[in-house]
Amino acid sequence: MSKLLLRCLLACCLALLAGCPKSASKGTALDEVQYAYSAAIRWGDFEGAWNLVDPEVRKQHPLSDIDFSRYKQVQISGYRDQGGTVLGSGEVVRDIEIGVINRNTLAERSVRYRERWRYDEAAKTWWLVSGLPDLWGD
Repeated sequence: MSKLLLRCLLACCLALLAGCPKSASKGTALDEVQYAYSAAIRWGDFEGAWNLVDPEVRKQHPLSDIDFSRYKQVQISGYRDQGGTVLGSGEVVRDIEIGVINRNTLAERSVRYRERWRYDEAAKTWWLVSGLPDLWGD
């Protein structure tokens, strides 16, 4: 009797897990893309981070070589997740504190930044819709 009960319990667990992959994989995909984005920012790879920005945002607000050269004037000393939330629209927002060092003056300061992420069902990926952080307060 206990083998039958164990098999039934195992079958129920497998049936429950069968319904989880979509949400789990979507959440895992968000974690992975946010990790890749934060790593790119931390290492000063703003061109790489730019590739994770929503293609529509990139088209509407293209960055020039001069824009990217501004990012080369700073070094990132910290990238701290301050918490986030899921909006009713399905977008995810995450508040970030970035430590920024001016390479010319060696002055360090903190910048607060809010990331907004949306899931693209067609591409099966998350895109950053808020663009790269404004490290200069423009």
